[in-house]
Amino acid sequence: MQRGGPSSPSCSSSDFFPLSQLTTAECGSESSAEAQRHELKANNPTDPSRMRSIVIFYMCYLLCLGLGLACVVCVCVWNKQWRGGFAWDGTALQFNWHPVLMVTGLVVVYGIGAVLYRIPLTWGQNKLPWKLLHAALMLIALVLSIVGLCAVFDFHNAKNTPNLYSLHSWIGIAATALFAMQWVVGVAGFLLPWSPASLRKLLKPIHVWLGGSILVLSIAACISGINEKLFFVLKGDANGTQPYTNLPPEAQLGNALGVLIVAFGLVVLKVLSHHKWQRPDSQPEDMTYTPLLQEENE
Repeated sequence: MQRGGPSSPSCSSSDFFPLSQLTTAECGSESSAEAQRHELKANNPTDPSRMRSIVIFYMCYLLCLGLGLACVVCVCVWNKQWRGGFAWDGTALQFNWHPVLMVTGLVVVYGIGAVLYRIPLTWGQNKLPWKLLHAALMLIALVLSIVGLCAVFDFHNAKNTPNLYSLHSWIGIAATALFAMQWVVGVAGFLLPWSPASLRKLLKPIHVWLGGSILVLSIAACISGINEKLFFVLKGDANGTQPYTNLPPEAQLGNALGVLIVAFGLVVLKVLSHHKWQRPDSQPEDMTYTPLLQEENE
């Protein structure tokens, strides 16, 4: 290895879709001394570029939290004020739980859980509580999503409406199924003690790539579902509503909700794709994970 020379791009950069890391064997040729220098630089609190990067991160993180809260508020107001509220009785009021739970779980809680490891406050600390919090947030998101699917399936069955016939439903069920698989494999691969290091090394880039893909699918499902719902309910017929083409207040709120969801997703993807915001001990040159039951205080 040439001392003082530039490192290989495959070793110094980290993308949000890092499947190429599976074949970058040259990363393993870095000396332990250079890896330590890299970690010390990443954790140097007096480095101006690092401080600037951290400030920008927290601005993006606060924006992410604000957009997520706005998404939840908008979807709740929409279904409470314009769709009549909530119930669990097989009527349209039960259906109203579906958009609320899917937006809250499959997008907002999922996105916040995904960026957890990027928070600089977690760097240099014991990974165990953050692993548990990450897994717990993802489990909450998964449970909310499953309950949201139950709400719409029960409503369709009560009205003798076919299930899974639209593109929206196909994307949504695919996102939820992949999410469930991702959570189970993540727990088995990264938290349980019998998972071999070689398997964890193989799973890490796939886990990161699939996590981002699930978020993209979730956003696509939500915005297509919002558009589909507005077309169904805003027909301008005997129910007293104005047609969607006239852009009544309900349509404006629904469209705004879709814009907020897309904005939230873009901010989350930006946080995940920025290599300077990666946890320093999770850089590409350090692919070794410690399972949950073997975690030690650092």
